[in-house]
Amino acid sequence: MDHLKQIEAFVNAATRGSLSAAAQLEGITPAVIGRRLDALEARLGVKLLLRTTRKLSLTFEGQAFLEDCQRILNDLANAEAAVSLGGIRASGHLKVSAPAGFGRRHVAPQVATFMQANPQVTVRLDLTDRLVDLLNEGVDCAVRIGEMADSSLASSKLGEMRRVIVASPAYLAEYGAPRTPDELAAHNCLSLGQQRGWALRQGPGGEVRNHKVSGTFECNDGAVLHTWALAGKGLAWRSMWEVGDDLQSGRLVSLLDEHAAPSVGIYAVFPQRRHLPLRVRLFIDQLKTTFGNPQYWGLGH
Repeated sequence: MDHLKQIEAFVNAATRGSLSAAAQLEGITPAVIGRRLDALEARLGVKLLLRTTRKLSLTFEGQAFLEDCQRILNDLANAEAAVSLGGIRASGHLKVSAPAGFGRRHVAPQVATFMQANPQVTVRLDLTDRLVDLLNEGVDCAVRIGEMADSSLASSKLGEMRRVIVASPAYLAEYGAPRTPDELAAHNCLSLGQQRGWALRQGPGGEVRNHKVSGTFECNDGAVLHTWALAGKGLAWRSMWEVGDDLQSGRLVSLLDEHAAPSVGIYAVFPQRRHLPLRVRLFIDQLKTTFGNPQYWGLGH
């Protein structure tokens, strides 16, 4: 049996949530999808999907394999496009969505670069912190940070992002630096709301725990907290995409790095399509090349 067909059956079943949905997408019967999955699992010697009469769920091995398979299929589609399209350039309209702060700072410049390289493509960039409905709103690609929950969408991991506790040198000179998460209670912590804690490890490789913080400043806008931290008003827990420049220049200092929670993924999500338009594939590839490079964040972009 064709190994590629087995992989396609696995990806379609895992992302669509059922054998029947995967079969409908490929124009075959659920029984054929089932046989391909059986053959794939037998060949690999590992269980990828837990199947019941009502739903499918991925095993731990299946989740890791799914990400690799999606990348392989995407790379294959790109290779075929490069050969079959020859000198044809991307064209048409591309609608992109991204979180407001991250999008303004990191996605918008990528859109400008992409349009310069692909002058026949027009782009609409929507910056919003709400979870957009890609299908109903006609969005070709959305950039999201964090775990992917919507299995009806395809996703491609672009890179990783972590959060750090930061303070200005002036604040640290006056109040000192916390040496453990428990010492945060003695500091003025700039938070989005006291009901929200800061996720920190108990130690290197330890359990992640939510630490409640308090202080004299609160704001529901992270950009304001960033500004206050720069002004020496207290400690802030911010994403690297926001404070990378300041850490590089010394305007801010990172604290308790050994207690930082694991990084979260940056993803491009897009509607399930058998043949993704060239303009969408090229844009996702550009984001992956940029955001997947650790030096991009380290150099303070």
